[in-house]
Amino acid sequence: MVSLAAKDDIASILALVKDPEIPVLSVADLGIIRRIETGEDGHLTVVITPTYSGCPATEVIEADIANMLKLHGITDFTIRTEISPAWTTDWITTEGRRKLEEYGIAPPASKGKAALLGHEEVICPQCKSRNTELVSEFGSTACKAQYKCRDCLEPFDYFKCV
Repeated sequence: MVSLAAKDDIASILALVKDPEIPVLSVADLGIIRRIETGEDGHLTVVITPTYSGCPATEVIEADIANMLKLHGITDFTIRTEISPAWTTDWITTEGRRKLEEYGIAPPASKGKAALLGHEEVICPQCKSRNTELVSEFGSTACKAQYKCRDCLEPFDYFKCV
């Protein structure tokens, strides 16, 4: 059985795996890593939940996780995908939200699901203005919307709240 300290080491290794669409974030920052399980025989299972069930990056993420584990000498593992419960932006870590903003993407609303009803306040990641407007529900990827700041006039992506 793998010890708690070993699980922490595995979590640290998995935190090195970058999201293929937003490379400043790790899959851990996004909350894609659901669980790390170890069997009595030492077999490792990494349970992941993609950001949405049709996410085209899921296979890439699985391959990147496998490659990172192998790079660190871990060869007895399985990667299992669970889609229930569905991933939610609530699983993005505080560090992940900070990284999104620094990268120029407004992080998802963090107070409830008002964003799903169009009642969110989206703050410009460049100038921090609250004077922003929705340009398109569809951004550079399915999980983002396109906004524009009315103060600094910069366009930016907003990571949709789900």
